[in-house]
Amino acid sequence: MANLSFLEFQYKLSRNKFLRKPSRLFSSRDRQSSGMLSTFQPNMKEMRQVFDKFDSNKDGKISQQEYKDTLRALGQGNMLGEVPKIFQVVDLDGDGFIDFKEFVEAQKKGGGIRTTDIQTAFQTFDSNGDGKISAEEVMEVLRRLGERCSLEDCRRMVNAVDIDGDGMVNMDEFMTMMTRSMTSG
Repeated sequence: MANLSFLEFQYKLSRNKFLRKPSRLFSSRDRQSSGMLSTFQPNMKEMRQVFDKFDSNKDGKISQQEYKDTLRALGQGNMLGEVPKIFQVVDLDGDGFIDFKEFVEAQKKGGGIRTTDIQTAFQTFDSNGDGKISAEEVMEVLRRLGERCSLEDCRRMVNAVDIDGDGMVNMDEFMTMMTRSMTSG
């Protein structure tokens, strides 16, 4: 179920989560060493947004092809072979598709979103590997997801999260942004 969690985070970024100002409770080092906040549960509205992004033809269910297309858009082509296995586990009614109820159930069974999923999402955005996400990198990922966003809009997103004022999003800022709106139910 980590694949669903990873993709959920990828999509979450494309839905302008950068626009809300984060609060900084702990650094990522504090979270890792304390064991606090090691998994997170997105709320139902966020899960619906993610589901709708996968469901590109808007028929209320995700096909294996739609799932694969989303993986490709996220630069996760190496995961395509896992899709049939994912569907075997998640498709509870055996109709060959994942409906919203199954999607939510898979997320719950998967135990939420792990810190490692957030770190993987960060690495997807940090295309040059410098440990920071620029507005240009945000724009590129959003474009791959089929979202339209101007460079100026991407700069505003980054600036809304940029706590240290360097014009980029580092791992601590990214972690804070990704975890602040999640609830345990």
